[in-house]
Amino acid sequence: MFKKALIPALALAAASVAVPAAAQSYGYGHDRGDRYERDFRGWQSIAQRKYNLDRRIDVGIRNGQLSRREATRLRSELDRLVRLEYRYQRGGLSWRERQELDRRYDQLARQVRHERRDRDGRRW
Repeated sequence: MFKKALIPALALAAASVAVPAAAQSYGYGHDRGDRYERDFRGWQSIAQRKYNLDRRIDVGIRNGQLSRREATRLRSELDRLVRLEYRYQRGGLSWRERQELDRRYDQLARQVRHERRDRDGRRW
């Protein structure tokens, strides 16, 4: 059980170090720097989204909103996203890769929200 929890924690720690360096601005006048800052003022970093999703899954298990099976499926999807992100980061995240990751994190967040609200025959 401890080993299963250690792997996502290590992945999150490694990503939290790599993501700020990949997301740095290159200053005024860079062809993407200004547009990036303008378009993503309310944007949440990928590392923060991973942390939030993992926390929401944990809370769902603790308060009975998620079954173990649902949580396992959602965590495996989160792990697939983490692996995809690492693959993308090898050469630096491109604009399209960042959009693809953002889209997939949005989709996973919707899945977590749906699974936490579907009740699955529970009486509460």
